[in-house]
Amino acid sequence: MRGLTTSAILIAILLLPVVIAEPNSVIQIRSSTTLDDFDIGINTGAVSPDGNNVILVGKDGYVHRISAINPMDRSQDIELNAGATRDFQDVAWHPRGNTALLAGDNGMALRYDTYDHSISNVNGSSTVNGLDLTSVAWRTSGDYAYFGAIDGSLWKFSEGSGFESIDNYGMSSPVSDIACHRTNNVCVVVTQSDGIYVIGKDHHITKMGDTKDYTWMAVDCADPTLNECVAFASGLITKAIHLNFEDSSLSYGKPPMMLTTLEGDITDVSRGSDGTTLLHLAPFGMVRQRPITSEAYAQIIYSDVEEWDAVVSGRAIKFTWETTSLNGFIITDYGNIISFEPLQEEVDTGIMTMMILIAVSISVPGVIIGLIFMNSPYLQRKYQERRDRIWKKKQLAQSYNRK
Repeated sequence: MRGLTTSAILIAILLLPVVIAEPNSVIQIRSSTTLDDFDIGINTGAVSPDGNNVILVGKDGYVHRISAINPMDRSQDIELNAGATRDFQDVAWHPRGNTALLAGDNGMALRYDTYDHSISNVNGSSTVNGLDLTSVAWRTSGDYAYFGAIDGSLWKFSEGSGFESIDNYGMSSPVSDIACHRTNNVCVVVTQSDGIYVIGKDHHITKMGDTKDYTWMAVDCADPTLNECVAFASGLITKAIHLNFEDSSLSYGKPPMMLTTLEGDITDVSRGSDGTTLLHLAPFGMVRQRPITSEAYAQIIYSDVEEWDAVVSGRAIKFTWETTSLNGFIITDYGNIISFEPLQEEVDTGIMTMMILIAVSISVPGVIIGLIFMNSPYLQRKYQERRDRIWKKKQLAQSYNRK
């Protein structure tokens, strides 16, 4: 019995999964440059639907277009003139990619046109005059965009009808972010202290229960194959929102999850190249969240950035995009453009992991069989009988050869 117990314990230890206790960087900084020699005050950015261009917006009416493929090349920049000195807070490309909406303080609701690079007021912008707009997002069909404001108000916008207020059920907390599903006309709104809301295809608002106790920072609908979006809150909290495309009132929130073993806190998110979400952390760090599995993995940690450049590590990530998985660029609030690539060690780690898995796949069955044999008198007796037969045959053969 003691032998069987020992065997069971050994088998259990051998079959335990490998768990990484501390996060490690899987990308490294390749190079960096700056958009200018002073602190620009960038707030966010957006990649065009074709993946070729990035619009950056920020303080004092700053609007700038750079190449998404070669962002280090200043000769490809286009300086845009918004004719304003107020702060821009958000930008959203139209799904067709010909225009982009800009949202900012004191009712700034403007349109950028790629045809002549002009920036002009949108239809009905006087309706929101004086209101600080915090967020903007187009729904996938491109017929309506949604604007959120600092007072919690929500607005639907189309070029034909201009701005129309939609019932927000008494929200008074600033709208932090708006994200729309990539294949359906359903969007999710997160607020700083009023919780999470779903906007249906008929512009009807549904509030998600048990979401008011968190400070929601951002939301993303990264994977178009899922009927879900994921909201992100201060305290490394994530919450998947299950969307009912036909009846948005039947949408519901899944239990919140906390991302453990990560340093820092969530400030915002960007879209990854592979249907994932890239979380911006403060202090300087980045995490990849996979909505299909709800798992999160550190991409680059603060200590590695600090070792590379202590000054840059003290700045904030404002926008990130990838050209391929683990290859891309980071924009800071100051105006740093940082390119990143996979760690070379990742290749070696991958090979080592494969070797370990092969070794385990070979050794574990052998160990298990050995433990079973050690604790089975029947198998030991059969093995001894077989050895005796082989030995006798060998002796007879040797005797025959001598004759």
